[in-house]
Amino acid sequence: MNRRAPQDQPPGRSVPRRFRGPFTRWPRTADAVLAAAMFLPAVLLEEAPGDAMAVRPVTGILQPVLLLFAVAGVALYWRRRTPVAVLCVALLAWAPTLGSSYSTLGPIVIVALYSVGRHAEDNRWGPFGVVAAVAALTVDGMLNSVPWGDIAFGAFVMSGVWYLGRRLRLRAGRAARLRQEQAAEARRIVTEERTHIARELHDVVAHRVSMMTVQAGAARMVAAEDPQGALEAMAAVEEAGRQALDELRHLLGVLRPDAERDGLGPQPGLADLPRLVAEICEAGLDVSFTNNIRTPLPARVDLSAYRIVQEALTNVLKHSGPRTRTQVHLRDASDGITIEVLDDGPGAAFQALPAAHKGPPGHGIVGMRERAHLLGGSLNAQPCPGGGFRLTACLPVTGEPT
Repeated sequence: MNRRAPQDQPPGRSVPRRFRGPFTRWPRTADAVLAAAMFLPAVLLEEAPGDAMAVRPVTGILQPVLLLFAVAGVALYWRRRTPVAVLCVALLAWAPTLGSSYSTLGPIVIVALYSVGRHAEDNRWGPFGVVAAVAALTVDGMLNSVPWGDIAFGAFVMSGVWYLGRRLRLRAGRAARLRQEQAAEARRIVTEERTHIARELHDVVAHRVSMMTVQAGAARMVAAEDPQGALEAMAAVEEAGRQALDELRHLLGVLRPDAERDGLGPQPGLADLPRLVAEICEAGLDVSFTNNIRTPLPARVDLSAYRIVQEALTNVLKHSGPRTRTQVHLRDASDGITIEVLDDGPGAAFQALPAAHKGPPGHGIVGMRERAHLLGGSLNAQPCPGGGFRLTACLPVTGEPT
C-alpha cells in the first residue's frame, strides 16, 4: 500500500504550483520583447576607450550594418522553433562586423547558443555552434587587441550558456518522462483494481445464482406436501434473482472480467469487519471499531466498504507501525454510507522520504478511490493538522460507475 494519491490529491495536500515566468506563460510575446531588447543595445551602443560603453549616433550607422543587426535581432523571435537556424543567422550577421566598432552582436549570439541547447532536437549542432561562436569571438578579440584573458572568459560564457540550456532541456525531458510513467502506473493500477472488483462481483453474482438453484430445488421437492413453504422458497428465489441482476448490471458497468476467478463462495462484507479488526489487533494495531449502519446494503457496496476498511487498516499498519491507535467509524448518510478511518501514527511523514527509501508502489489510495468512484462516491485522504492520517469515503447505495 502507498498513501500517495497521484494526480487528484485533495486541496489540503496539494503542493505549491511551480512559478511560471513570462517566457513560459507568454512565450511569443516574451520572445518578441527579448528580440527588441537585444536589437536596440546592439545598434545604439559601442565600445568606448577604457572598456566603457557609449551611445552610438543613429545617423552614423551604415545602412548595411543596420540591416545585419535587424536580421539578427528579428531572428531571435524564432529561437524556439528553429534554434540552429537562428544561431547560423546570428553568426553570419556578426562575421562581417568582426574587428570593427560595429561588432556588438555577441549578446545575440549568446542568446542563440542558449536557445540551441534548450530547444534544439539534434544534440550534434550544439558543440559545432559553440566552436563557431568561440572562433568568431577569438578573431574579433585578436583584431581589436583584446587580452587573452577576456577572450577566454567570453569563450567560457558562450560554452556555459549552451551547456546550461542543454541541462535544462534534459531535466525537462526527465520530468516529462516521469510524469508519463506516473500516469501510466496510475492507469495500470486503476485497470487492475477494476478487474479485481469485477472479479469479486462476478463471485457475488455466482453465489446468488447458486442460492437460487438450491432454493428452487427445495421448492420443487416440497411443492406437493408444503405449498406455503414452496411459495416462500420461490419468493426467496425471486429476491435473489433481482439482486443478482442488479449486481450483474453493475458488474457490466465496471468491465467484463477475465473468466478466471480467485475462488467460489460469497465475498466478505461489513458483517466480517469484526473478524478483520480482531486480526489487525493481533498484528499489533490498536483499533476501535463502531458500526452504526442500519440500512441494508447492496452486495457491491457491502463488499467495497469492507475492502476500503481492509486496505486502510493495512495501510496504517504498514506505514505507521504497531501500537498505532486507529479509529474506524461507519455510519449511515443521506444517500448511502460514510466510512472514516483515523489514526495518530507518523505514517504521513512517509511521503517526505526520498524515493530511494520507499518500497515499490502499491495500490493504496488509488485503488480505494477507484472503488469509491465506481460506486458513484468519493474518497478523501490527507494528513491531519495535528499529526496522523484521516481517510473518509462516501459510498452511495444507488450509485453507478463513473
